[in-house]
Amino acid sequence: MTSAHKPVLLAEETISQQDLETTAAWMLAGNRLTKAEVTTEFEAAFAAWMGCEHAVFVNSGSSANLLMIYAAKEAGRLRNNKVIAPAVSWVTTVSPLMQLGFDVRLCDCDAVNLGLDLEHLETLCREEAPAMLILVHVLGHANHLKEIKAICDRYDVVLLEDSCEALGSTFDGRKLGCHGLAGSFSFYYGHHISTIEGGMVVTDDPELHQVMLSLRSHGWSRDLSAHRQADLQNTHQIDEFRNLYTFYYAGFNLRSTDLQAYIGLQQLEKLDQIGVTRAKNFDTYKRLLPGFYAQSSETDFLSSFAYGTLVENRIEVAQALKVQDIECRPLICGNIARHPFWLRTYGAQSLPTADVIHDFGIYLPNHHNLSETDIARVADCFNAVARPLTEPFESCA
Repeated sequence: MTSAHKPVLLAEETISQQDLETTAAWMLAGNRLTKAEVTTEFEAAFAAWMGCEHAVFVNSGSSANLLMIYAAKEAGRLRNNKVIAPAVSWVTTVSPLMQLGFDVRLCDCDAVNLGLDLEHLETLCREEAPAMLILVHVLGHANHLKEIKAICDRYDVVLLEDSCEALGSTFDGRKLGCHGLAGSFSFYYGHHISTIEGGMVVTDDPELHQVMLSLRSHGWSRDLSAHRQADLQNTHQIDEFRNLYTFYYAGFNLRSTDLQAYIGLQQLEKLDQIGVTRAKNFDTYKRLLPGFYAQSSETDFLSSFAYGTLVENRIEVAQALKVQDIECRPLICGNIARHPFWLRTYGAQSLPTADVIHDFGIYLPNHHNLSETDIARVADCFNAVARPLTEPFESCA
């Protein structure tokens, strides 16, 4: 028997009816839909909102990860092919590293913010001497960024941020995604804002920006600055006509469209308020779910992606919520080291804190269309059936 209440979904009307009508009118006016000037406009507006120098719009958050990882390699920023990735992350945080031939090591998660465990990270950097580290700001919460950046400086490690769940969250006065060489974002329907599918990479590094623009579009030079194009042509002795189809990098086609960029510009106007509402919703959940594990961090402002917690009886809780038309999910990937794609390559690995998240983690909906009544209904259902996981990380100490 299902509930008569309105469903509480993980995402709802990320692109509003008004957005759709405005976009339809723009399309019918005969504007170009494939990548052109609106993409550039959206990139500039997003970079300005982030407080970064450059932004590159791509077709998904997964492509954003792929692009910034490959660009770091192609730009000559890496002294070897060793990289550290978070155990609690997402498949396309880790899989591009494997696909591009990196030697990957997983870092266990912090028990409080679910980012990188500092002690394990230090050990990995000391013993493995990696050239690069990619982290994930899980459900919008900042990692221990001051300490992580100090470790990266100490061991000469390039830092990338997967901030796909943290759009608008800030740490130390700066938005997450702006604290390393580059940061990635997702504009999938279920995320903070949507361009249907889409993603963005931000960076303050002008050379990395130029490499990403080329890699995004086949490896050619036509999207690059005039100076960069001239330099490549002179270096490789390429004439103007041949340059139209000359490929300076082994690139991809990761482009999005002007149609999606147009939607993104509308979404960007609402993003500040979306973050405020998500932060308020997080606080409401925390008040209504006392006694349950509640993720926390040193984030200045939390643009919460979802509300994560740990329960003994996760399957029972998920089924009870489903009966009440309330969506929920495992706490993202749990432990990457326990997924088939990882096990086939690297085998089993002991990561105790990430294992707790894998076995007992669950997250509840948070988006800007939820009301306090919606959250109260989720909390009532959750409290009625969930059994808190007491001292979940005691055995991990």
